[in-house]
Amino acid sequence: MKVIYDRETDTLTTIFAETSVVESDEDKPGIILDYDAAGNLVSLEILDASRRVTTPSRIDYQVAPLPA
Repeated sequence: MKVIYDRETDTLTTIFAETSVVESDEDKPGIILDYDAAGNLVSLEILDASRRVTTPSRIDYQVAPLPA
């Protein structure tokens, strides 16, 4: 997974899989979902990220512990 914040365009992109995008859908205004040929979600793009995300240039990544 890769997360990219582009300050110039103010977009926050999360890439789940490095594959070709064959379809994009603006699910809600400013939220773009990208899909591969099999219909799997491969990336998520947030436009005007600085208005929608508290701190788009900071990432806090956590992995939940496995159940005991």
